[in-house]
Amino acid sequence: MKKSPPVPLITPDGKRCDGRAFDELRPIELEVGVLKNADGSAMIRQGKNIIVAAVYGPRELHPKHLALPDRAVLRCRYHMAPFSVYGERKSPAPTRREIELSKVIREALEPAIFLELFPRCAIDVYIEVLQADGGTRCASIVAASLALADAGIPLRDLVAAVAVGKVQGHIVLDINHLEDEYGEGDMPVAMMPTRGVITLFQADGVWTPDEIKYALELARKGIMKIYELQKEALRKKYEKVIEEVEVGV
Repeated sequence: MKKSPPVPLITPDGKRCDGRAFDELRPIELEVGVLKNADGSAMIRQGKNIIVAAVYGPRELHPKHLALPDRAVLRCRYHMAPFSVYGERKSPAPTRREIELSKVIREALEPAIFLELFPRCAIDVYIEVLQADGGTRCASIVAASLALADAGIPLRDLVAAVAVGKVQGHIVLDINHLEDEYGEGDMPVAMMPTRGVITLFQADGVWTPDEIKYALELARKGIMKIYELQKEALRKKYEKVIEEVEVGV
């Protein structure tokens, strides 16, 4: 049996614990090219989440016996910093959850990448959660997708993601830490927005068919908003590059 939340998850005036409406995203800031030593990088601030993603490659795969003759190998490492979580400090060693989410994020990104263009190579994605506040797998996918684009990796589309939750019987968009911990269910969804292709769909808790249908539509609307922010972040980065080149000329 779950403990009672420290604050009401739904207030008497029909708002969530952080003041948002049921269909409202947390404030999101995206920045591309934050790490000079990576081939591509991005940072996302989503609510209290702060996550950095770095991409290296395509590059020669070592050990070579792991290489595939017809496509690149995508490798993802999701890691939460010891100071990123609420309460007790997290161990710096990889946990089972981090290993699982590394796999989940890789599988959400793979359909968007033209891996067949880089046989016998590796593309490495490193994700570091500096501050966690719920929905980190989806925020990590958003940042990693931008980092892949920043690295010049050919993509069919960007991948955007958001988690829908079930809180006191209400379906809500973009759940935070309290809603994730004390709610009745969560549903992370990732998509290639312009193609309308879902690359990640998970669900925890009990959902009726009508709730699933409504949650997917709510997730799609949130994903389209995030997708616009992704494109704007890339646009800002390369407008800055153009300005620097013109000044140098």
